[in-house]
Amino acid sequence: MPGLLRKILPREDSFFALFTELAENVHAASGALVDLLTNFTDVPAKVERIKAYEHKADDLTHALITRLNQSFITPFDREDIHDLSTAIDDVLDLIDAAASRMLMYHVDRVRPGVAELASTLLAATEQVAAAVRMLEKRDHILNYCIEINRLENESDRLCRTLIAQLFDEEKDPVQIIKWKEIIEVIETAADKCEDVANVIESVTLKSS
Repeated sequence: MPGLLRKILPREDSFFALFTELAENVHAASGALVDLLTNFTDVPAKVERIKAYEHKADDLTHALITRLNQSFITPFDREDIHDLSTAIDDVLDLIDAAASRMLMYHVDRVRPGVAELASTLLAATEQVAAAVRMLEKRDHILNYCIEINRLENESDRLCRTLIAQLFDEEKDPVQIIKWKEIIEVIETAADKCEDVANVIESVTLKSS
């Protein structure tokens, strides 16, 4: 009977449009983080710009959950819709957290290598956006997930290197605490991209 209902009743395909907008918003925010770290000027305005992306992500996530609660038929499992929306939103929360710490910790210069770590995150969010755009058709979607996993591994490697350099080069314990946290927040955002890929893989395998 559930299979028959799925054939008879229309699906809420607007989920796909909302997911795409959410993923593209996250990718834009990660680009803004790279801009902040590579061109460390006008910092308050750039941090506020990222905060605006975070607010938009919250609104889109709320719209997705509301749509989920109001829909009888969904394009894929309700649990996966919830997990995917929250996983993508988590990435942006961490991007915002990293940017906010630049003001909170009164950072006056960016340590070498941190912008490269953020660029790896940018590449991962680009793959997230590409995978989400393919959710409806599922064309080659697992290739994007594989690349996200590779980029997460690269992010993890960079994180370990940067923290090792931090302890080797920095003598001020306060600066060590500040930068270790910032580096780890950016790397955790890449971890969350992998969480997004895992949900997409689950959705794809269930429908195959």
